Amino acid sequence: MFTPRPSPLYRPLSRLPMALHNPSPFHLSSLISHSPDLHPSPMAAACLHHNSPPLHFDPTTPLPTDPHLKILNFSRPTFSDHLSPPPISPNPQILNSPVSDSDLWFKIQEEARADMEHEPILASYYITSILSHKSMERALANHLSIKLCNLSLPSSTLFELFTDVIQEDAGEILRCSIRDLQAVKERDPAWISYVQCFLNYKGFLAVQSHRIAHKLWCRGRKVLALLIQNRVAEAFAVDIHPGARIGCGILLDHATGVVVGETAVIGNDVSILHHVTLGGTGKNSGDRHPKIGDGVLIGAGTCILGNIKIGDGAKIGAGSVVLKDVPPRTTAVGNPARLIGGKANPIKLDKTPSFTMDHTSHINDWSDYVI
Repeated sequence: MFTPRPSPLYRPLSRLPMALHNPSPFHLSSLISHSPDLHPSPMAAACLHHNSPPLHFDPTTPLPTDPHLKILNFSRPTFSDHLSPPPISPNPQILNSPVSDSDLWFKIQEEARADMEHEPILASYYITSILSHKSMERALANHLSIKLCNLSLPSSTLFELFTDVIQEDAGEILRCSIRDLQAVKERDPAWISYVQCFLNYKGFLAVQSHRIAHKLWCRGRKVLALLIQNRVAEAFAVDIHPGARIGCGILLDHATGVVVGETAVIGNDVSILHHVTLGGTGKNSGDRHPKIGDGVLIGAGTCILGNIKIGDGAKIGAGSVVLKDVPPRTTAVGNPARLIGGKANPIKLDKTPSFTMDHTSHINDWSDYVI
């Protein structure tokens, strides 16, 4: 059996991250079952077969500089053949440089390699989630399938379903996903990189899951769409009915507790904070949920109820209960909500609130505001 020479880089298989040697959704063997981008190879034979010849290790040989290649070369000797990564950029401004739509997937991969340089323990996670995929569409389908699978709904089944929906959609879901990623970068001060948003921001993941569920709903596959809605609610604490229509450039900041009803409509470039409800007013069926215009900002803990319209560029203050239409470029605050400046002559906003993310301007102009 292969016994390597002592090396600060070598870790036995039993000490590797669980994802590298324990079957799980993040393990390479499980990913191969539904990802044609990876192919099995006899690469593990030298490490596992007792009768295999030992691998040569020369401590005087220069070591690779890419940390994920270090791990792969010593733990999975030939897996690096499946990857052709460009070198990690040493430029500390890599995360802040502008990026076009066409370059976003390359940017995400570049950020993943930079993260692996700082946290080598995450190598297998980044490889299975990002670096082993040839396109953003496939990486998104794979990541969502892992997040939403359960014992009776395996990730391989969801991966095939999600991939088919995304590819049959003529690029609409991908284009909206790109705009959503850019929205997080531009509006969330906690943003650090595209790859972190892609992998870890549950608001972003919930919206992309809804886009897939909505396509299934519109195709008449309502039972499957409702199942995805249920899994999104369980996994991300976000409950968006698959019948709801949502635009592009959406930011669900924090996202916990967001509820969107069946006939709700959300326009483009909308920012919504946590614990927001876009609901009905009772048990009446039909068109019963709010219609949110473009560029709207909805503060945390807000309830907007009924088939009412929130005009383009309006702002709803945190904790408000909105029961009537809100004109474009105005601010509504309170329970029940009232317009800042009064109904007859409300103060008009000169900037798009979903972009500025300014939750407090003009609040002092509200005569009933007290400490």
